[in-house]
Amino acid sequence: MMTRLSTTELPQPALRSSEPSQLAVEILERLKYRIGKDPKVAKPHDWLTAAILVARDRITDKWMDSTRKTYSTGAKRVYYMSLEFLIGRMMRDAMTNLGLMDEMRDALASLGVDIDVVAALEPDAALGNGGLGRLAACFMESMATVDVPAYGYGIRYMHGLFRQQMADGWQVELPETWLAHGNPWEFERRESSYEIGFGGSVETVNIDEEVQRYVWKPAERVIATAFDTPAVGWRATRVNTLRLWAAQPIDPILLDAFNAGDHIGALRESNKAESLTRVLYPADATPAGQELRLRQEYFFSSASLQDILRRHLQQYPDFTSLPDAVAIQLNDTHPAVSVAELVRLLTDVHGLDFEQAWDISRRTFSYTNHTLLPEALESWPVPLFERLLPRHMQIVYAINAKILIEARRERHATDEAIRNISLIDETGDRRVRMGNLAFVGSHSINGVSALHTELMKETVFADLHALYPDRINNKTNGITPRRWLMQCNPGLFGLIREAIGDEFMDNTEALQALDAFADKADFQEHFAAVKRANKVRLAKLVQANLGIRIDPSAMFDIQIKRIHEYKRQLLNLIEAVALYDQIRSHPELDWVPRVKLFAGKAAPSYHNAKLIIKLANDIARVINNDPAVRGLLKVVFVPNYNVSLAEVMVPAADLSEQISTAGMEASGTGNMKFALNGALTIGTLDGANVEMRDWVGEENIKIFGMTAEEVGKARAEGHNPRAVIENSRELSQALDAIASGVFSPDDRNRFSGLVDGLYNHDWFMVAADFEAYAKAQREIDQLWTTPSAWYSKAVRNTARMGWFSSDRTIRQYAGEIWRAG
Repeated sequence: MMTRLSTTELPQPALRSSEPSQLAVEILERLKYRIGKDPKVAKPHDWLTAAILVARDRITDKWMDSTRKTYSTGAKRVYYMSLEFLIGRMMRDAMTNLGLMDEMRDALASLGVDIDVVAALEPDAALGNGGLGRLAACFMESMATVDVPAYGYGIRYMHGLFRQQMADGWQVELPETWLAHGNPWEFERRESSYEIGFGGSVETVNIDEEVQRYVWKPAERVIATAFDTPAVGWRATRVNTLRLWAAQPIDPILLDAFNAGDHIGALRESNKAESLTRVLYPADATPAGQELRLRQEYFFSSASLQDILRRHLQQYPDFTSLPDAVAIQLNDTHPAVSVAELVRLLTDVHGLDFEQAWDISRRTFSYTNHTLLPEALESWPVPLFERLLPRHMQIVYAINAKILIEARRERHATDEAIRNISLIDETGDRRVRMGNLAFVGSHSINGVSALHTELMKETVFADLHALYPDRINNKTNGITPRRWLMQCNPGLFGLIREAIGDEFMDNTEALQALDAFADKADFQEHFAAVKRANKVRLAKLVQANLGIRIDPSAMFDIQIKRIHEYKRQLLNLIEAVALYDQIRSHPELDWVPRVKLFAGKAAPSYHNAKLIIKLANDIARVINNDPAVRGLLKVVFVPNYNVSLAEVMVPAADLSEQISTAGMEASGTGNMKFALNGALTIGTLDGANVEMRDWVGEENIKIFGMTAEEVGKARAEGHNPRAVIENSRELSQALDAIASGVFSPDDRNRFSGLVDGLYNHDWFMVAADFEAYAKAQREIDQLWTTPSAWYSKAVRNTARMGWFSSDRTIRQYAGEIWRAG
């Protein structure tokens, strides 16, 4: 039985009116007293900030109510630790969930302000890279929606992920300046500041004849200061907290150095501290880059855990109750150092012995694995880890000894199993395996799709799974329908409400009722009209930003995601070249007009990914300007992919490309967003595509290519891509064109390396799957020529995607892992 310390009940605030006239008065008040502007000279960004502040005040009332409720009921808190939170623009999301959007629109209109114009000025919070960060944002919204008390913990990046521009078709990385003019949503919490140490030494202190304590004396220290952003659930059921950490130096300026004339050197401590929170995923091709990444991960992990323990002691007398009051979810391996840090805090700071601390930690942590890619299962060189975190290295070795002794003595593990279980990889330079640390330090390890979870048991964690067979479980990802249907596709949202009523707004699985309308001609007509309007909006964006005209009546075939070889944008581009050749060779055939749209960012040090972006732009330049194609095929790469761009592209898609090498995509959430918005999917049996096929029906999704089992078998037995390529006329001709410089006349060898990789190893099975992919695309063409059949399937995709709501996912986490809510 937990003993809770009493809390003081505070009076409830008076309810605020949400009438447009009252909102208008409040907007003018914020404009005058908070921004210092007269309406006559106010600029659009001033109106944006004023409107946000009015909404924020209402959110704050509910935020405080939620916090009081959590304290008074003693509800278990969930802490979601993630290096990324790709939240995007917040205005529409917050106001929609608050039930304030229509009233705010009317209030601003009465003041002569168009809400759509000012909302477009809000910067995208650049706190994430792709699916991992967007999932974390969806989860924050869903935790509030299903009434789970939660904090999200991450880093308040000053620049975050880079802003992508194109220079002659090449990706150029520029700093994202989302915080340049402040963030009206956030609150600085100066009282929530913690010292974070690095380096130094560890000393042993004898408490008595039997007890020793270890004292870490860091050589460097920085301050982590909290900035809180409210996370509003649907209908404002609950408001949770996204707490992001900013780094500050202990001494902002070395005054002696400054007065001695070293004006730059005097700021070195400030620069060193601020470098921790400047950029998401700094390039790690250099030792300095690797060190900065590890510093970032420890910085936010330590600050978050210190904050969690402080809050726990405010309400409970000791830490024996921590696993009953607290659930900490590690979102991938980035916060895995938290396992060692919590043991350190409990032993070195709060006086528990190692066995107590280990037991409490393991019962408190759970870990979500997002990838089977070795490079994404982080590991750190032992010398770097030991130099930067010497006490944590001791704790890692202590945990490792405990685990390996148990494996050897109680489970009779083989030498090979011991090598795979160990927290230290000794196959080359000794490295600390963060995935293994997260696994052994957690009571639950979950995959993010059914296929991914089973592969996790069979591959990267096979021996750990054998040692702990009850820990791995599945929690298939989901998306929030508020952001990815109600807000980004208001036309479809309104059409659905008109057809089946409002129940789906609170229970997304009620979308199933839309199935009854899939074959109704009048509904298909309205559905198609909504889709065309969304395509017109995207066409205007492409025209305005890139000067490329695309026809909204053509099929919009869209692949938007991080650029990576396993996601196989290259397969899509090769098929575009093959289709280009066919259209020119057979002008007499009735080709389906198609626009292939791409968007996504490549990691700055990922050469082949950046080369694929250049190939996309080079192919686009040739195809789009060839009169022989007659506009039947266009290729467009849209720069600077972010949440706001996705909110335009997803509703406009006719065809969703989910074509990763089978067995390599953990789940995907873009696939869910597209299908929910009425796009058909062409994809492999990979990630959540498998479950999507089961839910939407195999007749309503186009699956092609090798299975994960077949990919594994081909790799093990020796795949011969050269023979495959030489036996495929279309593939070999497309690759010859790319390799010989048809699309790169200024540098005819530019893409020869990419093509050589396909001939020599084809690790991602691009050549192996080409014929199946091209055949599937022509079958998609055939379906497109019968609109009634196409829209019947499109409607059924929307109707049957309700299960893929992040609300369902969070309820599963809460009930089966966290025991919360």
